[in-house]
Amino acid sequence: MAEKRELATFAGGCFWCMVKPFDEQPGIIKVESGYTGGHTENPTYEEVCSNTTGHREAVQITFDPDVFPYEKLLELYWQQIDPTDSGGQFADRGESYRTAIFYHNDRQRKLAEESKQKLAESGIFKDPIATDILEAGPFYPAEEYHQDYYKKHPDRYKRYRIGSGREGFLHEHWGSKEHGGQKEERLKQLNQMQYEVTQKNGTEPPFQNEYWNHREEGIYVDIVSGEPLFSSLDKFDAHCGWPSFTKPIDSEEIEEKLDTSHGMIRTEVRSKTADSHLGHVFPDGPGPNGLRYCINSAALRFIPKDDLEKEGYGEYAGLFRTREKE
Repeated sequence: MAEKRELATFAGGCFWCMVKPFDEQPGIIKVESGYTGGHTENPTYEEVCSNTTGHREAVQITFDPDVFPYEKLLELYWQQIDPTDSGGQFADRGESYRTAIFYHNDRQRKLAEESKQKLAESGIFKDPIATDILEAGPFYPAEEYHQDYYKKHPDRYKRYRIGSGREGFLHEHWGSKEHGGQKEERLKQLNQMQYEVTQKNGTEPPFQNEYWNHREEGIYVDIVSGEPLFSSLDKFDAHCGWPSFTKPIDSEEIEEKLDTSHGMIRTEVRSKTADSHLGHVFPDGPGPNGLRYCINSAALRFIPKDDLEKEGYGEYAGLFRTREKE
């Protein structure tokens, strides 16, 4: 059977952040970054950023509607942006970063308008929805170095999503649907113990888990979101039967909450991005801060030091190079 092809065009602020969420879906044939909506032919990135061309940064998606219909594209689009911001997106300000849905036919226009109205009535956002719905015009592909930016520069891409404020905003407003609803798909890949620990605040048996005595160098990431959490450089044997660390890689990626379950008063540790239950932190550690992060192996995935670049965590390789120099 011949593959069907249709076009969808969305402006969602910096186009670096608008490719990956669509690229990962079934039925998506191509995602191209570019410029549209303005009056200048074949604009350059610098011209568009000067806000003198009328163009917006956008992505044009070639998709098979039988596999991934336009309605699902709209739903995924809303989950990547702040639709209430009329002046740009997150750290990027100006006309070229304003959001818009560019429809290619009357059916797309009607679906976009219905989707926008549904979002406005959902109560997810307090402020009015400011995203424009406009007829699609000429689309000018961006320079090659902008295409598939998340693949070419995974570390910079991650830092930009977080540093611009986009990552935190999406997590705050969509919760379990962060990253375009992909959390549900990742949860389906967990085994019974991983799900019990991360989603139901369970605890795995001591001394009968994957990492309690694991000594290889590398980092430990959230089993659900992949967010870096702990390093082997801060791991120690607490003789408790669970992986123990003196500190997280980045305290901003950890949330601590009061836990009064099981007749005890403890401090629970959760991951910020995926809201996974990780374990607890106790004031009896050996490090300068005197803390012991007692973490369930089932909440973690280990990335060996030598695989950091390959797995997209190259920015953390420097942790180990610094140790080697010492």
